[in-house]
Amino acid sequence: MKTLERKQDTRRKIQLGGLVKKAGLENESSAVLYGLLLEAAENLAGHKATYVRDQWKIKGDIAFTREKS
Repeated sequence: MKTLERKQDTRRKIQLGGLVKKAGLENESSAVLYGLLLEAAENLAGHKATYVRDQWKIKGDIAFTREKS
């Protein structure tokens, strides 16, 4: 991997870890977090994927907005 790609990958991983912390999940085990993410991936691959994604995006947007206030 090139240096820039490696830096971008590292930055993204740090951002994802920050989201886990913002959600209050930093004390959960890796197995719980992985299971949660697998379930989310199943929801996003299901027949209600668009609806689920839209609802989660709205919830996330509201949380980010409240955080900035």
